[in-house]
Amino acid sequence: MNSARETESTQNDHKLRWIKRGITLILGIVIWNLPIPWDLSPDSWYLFTIFFTAIIGVLLEALSIFTASILALVAVVLLRVLPAERAFSGFSESFILLILAAFLVAKGVIKSGLGRRIAFLLIRRFGKSTLNLGYCIVATDTLLGPAIPSNTARSGILYPIAHALSLDTGSLPTPEGRRKTGSYLMMTAISGHTISSALWFTGMAANPVGAGIAAQFGVNMNFGNWFIVASVPCFIALVAIPYILYKIFPPEDKYTPEAPEMAAKALQKMGPMSSKEWIMGATFFGMILLWALSPVLNINLAIVAFLGLSILILANVYTLEDIRQGAGDALETYIWFAILYMMSTSLNDMGFMKTLGAQLATYISGYSWVTVYILLTVLYVLIHYLFVSQTAHLLALYAVFLQVAVNAGVPAALMAFMLSFATNYFAVMTPQASSSNVLFAGSGFLPSEDIYKHGAVITVLNTAIFLLATPWILWASSL
Repeated sequence: MNSARETESTQNDHKLRWIKRGITLILGIVIWNLPIPWDLSPDSWYLFTIFFTAIIGVLLEALSIFTASILALVAVVLLRVLPAERAFSGFSESFILLILAAFLVAKGVIKSGLGRRIAFLLIRRFGKSTLNLGYCIVATDTLLGPAIPSNTARSGILYPIAHALSLDTGSLPTPEGRRKTGSYLMMTAISGHTISSALWFTGMAANPVGAGIAAQFGVNMNFGNWFIVASVPCFIALVAIPYILYKIFPPEDKYTPEAPEMAAKALQKMGPMSSKEWIMGATFFGMILLWALSPVLNINLAIVAFLGLSILILANVYTLEDIRQGAGDALETYIWFAILYMMSTSLNDMGFMKTLGAQLATYISGYSWVTVYILLTVLYVLIHYLFVSQTAHLLALYAVFLQVAVNAGVPAALMAFMLSFATNYFAVMTPQASSSNVLFAGSGFLPSEDIYKHGAVITVLNTAIFLLATPWILWASSL
């Protein structure tokens, strides 16, 4: 009887999914055939249609993000919206290869046992509640922020810790097991990541780029004044995010009073660090050091990750057989992110994003500067649903929005800092909103629909915190 009901339920789910797929396709066809607005080129409108339809398919749960991306790639090439060489260009991007290599290195951290040891040490000290562990993850990321100028590289450090904490608090990357602790810890990690990147001038690669553009408007941004201006809203957000997620996306296992004792016994049973753990630890530390010094030494971040991976393979810490058995999720993540990144940057190159930003800005130019400031900030955040790169977003719209703001009387420093902060704090709104999300989105603990839903809440929270901190930003940026 139960088996029959389960079969019927599965069939109904299958039918519902095909209905959603039909709705997604019809919506795409309708948008494709709409009159092309704003003197956009036909190809840019058609590419937007394919991109938007793919995202809607994921939001409706009609398709997985991997399937939607593959279908979008096929449509882009077969409908001759982009040439094939451009459509495949995302697969050769350095930072996307960094994600792939970092994913595999993270698995080495787990396989060697080092991840479990770090997790047990954290659980022994902070593990009486899942909330404490959430704050521990956020604090770790924040402390790494000023030293590692790539949020993607930092995610490669944070991910194996969060993954090990999830596993060793009894959570598994399955529909039944992920909600125990893993989903909460992973969501907290990528949400806190948005603020650790905003707090430090060197916390994300696009921050100095924004500073360079702001300098053209007479705004000086440097490591010192950036931290002062960012400190109040960022520290409030760092305290609020783990707690808010704990309330709206609660772990099933909230209190684990026995966990510290369990962790202490597990550490005792593990004994001293093995040779593989030492090799893994030394390799990992070396990667962190090279990532931190990469601007000085002019070393490519992806090469650092591949260097670490090659050392692990040569030392037999992470074997080729391990890669063959466990690289499926890494490859899947690499493929969908490369495709969506290619589509986003192509839209930008075609002028779609700049035109969209300019058109939106013209509708608000007649308001008071306070209203313009708020509306531009909100629009800048919302438009990121169309982007897969924070840096591409900044390059496309930062100068446009800043110019509109200055023309409307908004203090240049206030708008420049807010747009720079927004480039960081909106990075959790979708799985593809930042390359730093990708490892976590591919972990099995955090389905795409959870990131869309709770990422939207955290983005609203971040936006509200930073807007409410406007008096502080205005005062501190004038020092």
